[in-house]
Amino acid sequence: MNKVKLGRYQHFKGNKYEVIGTARHSETMEELVVYKALYESEFGKDALWARPVGMFTDTLAVDGNEVPRFRYVE
Repeated sequence: MNKVKLGRYQHFKGNKYEVIGTARHSETMEELVVYKALYESEFGKDALWARPVGMFTDTLAVDGNEVPRFRYVE
């Protein structure tokens, strides 16, 4: 299982988020990353999100380069 550090991350599209912890899906026991948007959006200020650890830590091909979906910044 991938470990995710607490702290701030930047999504490959530019927005910043803060990982506040991990959780388990109540039915599947899948580990999820719980993170907070550090910007205001249609979902409000400090909206919370959850994503499977594997999806949070994966890489994507962007303009021919492999980049992390979320890059740790501090």
